[in-house]
Amino acid sequence: MIRIFPNKPKSNKVKKNLHINNRYMPTLQEKALKVAISQLGQHENPLGSNWGKPVQDYLKSVNIGFPASWCMAFVYWCFEQTGQPNPLVKTGGVLNAWNTADKKFRVVGDPQAGDIFIMNFGKGLGHTGIVEKVDSTFIYTIDGNTNDSGSREGIEVCRKQRPRNKVVGYLRYL
Repeated sequence: MIRIFPNKPKSNKVKKNLHINNRYMPTLQEKALKVAISQLGQHENPLGSNWGKPVQDYLKSVNIGFPASWCMAFVYWCFEQTGQPNPLVKTGGVLNAWNTADKKFRVVGDPQAGDIFIMNFGKGLGHTGIVEKVDSTFIYTIDGNTNDSGSREGIEVCRKQRPRNKVVGYLRYL
């Protein structure tokens, strides 16, 4: 479980730059995850339109001004809301974000809370969201443009359980 509030981590290991004035300072990923959680239940209006508030805001954050698939825009918007510089590639395309990200940010296997998961369905189609927690078989995520059945073309921001073996990799921006 990640710590988002100003407490000391349980571990005796002190992560670099996480303690200032004896207060735990959340990482960029932890802040983005907190933003994503705050958006749970937000949906398209009308449903199935890839549009309406707040979906328009997510899309606008990556310079898209028309209805479009918005899972990557949602992730970008979450990082944008942290108040820190946004290191993500400014794109609405999942696979474009993965393929153009600096290799130092790409992780294959070993996911952790706050990572951005990347799924590739072929023919240029992908899906993404933010990892909330992990176990040996699944990642538990907050995704935009999904639904209760886990579609990559959904209608809202949801919590999802996804098999780790279906993920191409993760982007990690600490």
